[in-house]
Amino acid sequence: MSHGDVLLFYRIAVGAMLSFVLGWEREVRGAPAGDRTYSLVGTASAAVTAVTIHSSPQAVGGVVTGIGFVGAALVFRSLGGTLRGVTSAATVFAAAAIGIVAGAGHLVLALLTTAFVLLILELRNIPVLRLLDSRRYADRMKSDETDDYPDAPEAQPPA
Repeated sequence: MSHGDVLLFYRIAVGAMLSFVLGWEREVRGAPAGDRTYSLVGTASAAVTAVTIHSSPQAVGGVVTGIGFVGAALVFRSLGGTLRGVTSAATVFAAAAIGIVAGAGHLVLALLTTAFVLLILELRNIPVLRLLDSRRYADRMKSDETDDYPDAPEAQPPA
């Protein structure tokens, strides 16, 4: 194993560890995907990026495409019509992005991005930042789902 291989493995390990942290948070919150899923996404993204970033940068596009399939599998509608799993799908995409950044060798940026994603995920659970939770203000705003003009006549096609 050469010194270059050790450095590549270090990048991959950082991508795996940072995405594990995101997966652990999601698993603690009861999300459909957990620490193993996120770790695999981060590891694979970092590995593909670390090995192909200089010779075939288009491979990173393949990672993003593949993550779309994983994200689609996480999103579903419950019996009541509520859309579930969107945050988990977005976080899987973020884990892939963090893996790509770590695989490219930008380890500090990957760490800062992970911290920022965790802050976003935990916003509703941090007392001071709870004021930024949009659900707190939802009852004060009009809903997009209701008719804003109940007395307005129906639009007629031109004659």
